[in-house]
Amino acid sequence: MSLPLNPLLQRLQPYPFERLRALVADVTPNPALRPINLGIGEPRHPTPAVLTAALHAAIDEASGGLAAYPATAGTPALRAACADWLQRRYGVTADPATQVLPTLGSREALFALAQVVLDPRAFAQGAQPVVVCPNPFYQIYEGAALLAGATPWYAPSDPQRNFATDWDSVPEAVWARTRLVYACSPGNPTGAVMPLAEWQRLFELSDRYGFVIASDECYSEIYFRDEPPLGALQAAAALGRRDYQRLIMLTSLSKRSNAPGLRSGFVAGDAALIRAFTLYRTYHGSAMSLAVQRASAAAWADEAHVSANRALYRAKFERVTPILAQVMDVRLPDAGFYLWAPVPTRFGGDDTAFARELLAQYNVTVLPGRFLAREVQGHNPGAGRVRMALVADVDECLEAAERIVRCARG
Repeated sequence: MSLPLNPLLQRLQPYPFERLRALVADVTPNPALRPINLGIGEPRHPTPAVLTAALHAAIDEASGGLAAYPATAGTPALRAACADWLQRRYGVTADPATQVLPTLGSREALFALAQVVLDPRAFAQGAQPVVVCPNPFYQIYEGAALLAGATPWYAPSDPQRNFATDWDSVPEAVWARTRLVYACSPGNPTGAVMPLAEWQRLFELSDRYGFVIASDECYSEIYFRDEPPLGALQAAAALGRRDYQRLIMLTSLSKRSNAPGLRSGFVAGDAALIRAFTLYRTYHGSAMSLAVQRASAAAWADEAHVSANRALYRAKFERVTPILAQVMDVRLPDAGFYLWAPVPTRFGGDDTAFARELLAQYNVTVLPGRFLAREVQGHNPGAGRVRMALVADVDECLEAAERIVRCARG
């Protein structure tokens, strides 16, 4: 007798790293060179002392450590710290009691939000809901849509317009069925930041068709220009939408504070959405430990470590990109820690062939761009590109860049 599994699981695509493992399963990396992995976006700068000290102190306190069940809504202190950060960073007001909710990072919140927003009654009426996302995209958007029983729609990113998502390419009939849009700014993998005009267009579409906008802003604090990236709530406030209707932003400490293992973030926005999300999470069982909440509040309150972290990335990109520019069309992104670049000319636009040879000959791992996108009408917008995460120390990234140059030149 077969297991009674959820049939929607069969709709899921292999995750990009699973596809990468399969791609190089028969590749033997050059043993004479130490491995360098640019394939995964896992921050490797030190976690700041302000965070670790607060975590250790909280664990040592019986009342605030691990000896009590945490509330789903989080402590007032953490919600206030998140709201204060929104005010300092974006100049926006969010009520800590009704418009802010701590989450276990952003990944699980991005996924769970689809369960909150999508209406299963639409299935019975024969109108399967649609979730629109950029293409290429963070793969959780697609998985969230599929496991909620929705249909993903992939809006292409235009390399001629700084990889801006072409929202106007989505047909009106698709918008009419859309219940949720995932926006990612700064983008993964592109690093593109959505300008105010693009937000205005998305808000207009939301007003017309009634869908919720989820703004993934995990890379907002790693940027290379003087002006920090515009946030969704900031854009809404600038356009007079101070109630953040049908809008929710999601962020975390993983990239900002080099703490991917802490699993800490928050969402903020439309009070009705936050209320519904809190109800869902009460049953979902995703409450943050009190010790992590204490550490998180300390991290959100401190900007010194964020500035220092940003300076490390800026210095690294300034040294690495000129080396790679000898053989690749690399451009400094608006933000984030990825380079999203076409493969060297001699590979004829084949990102998988480049990834295989680079690993075999030079023991450097990169992620083929096609694994981060979906083919639509015969075109995969990630094909012919690779994503390179400059997360290691500068010497390792420089060594990787030199090896890539040698590989490109054959």
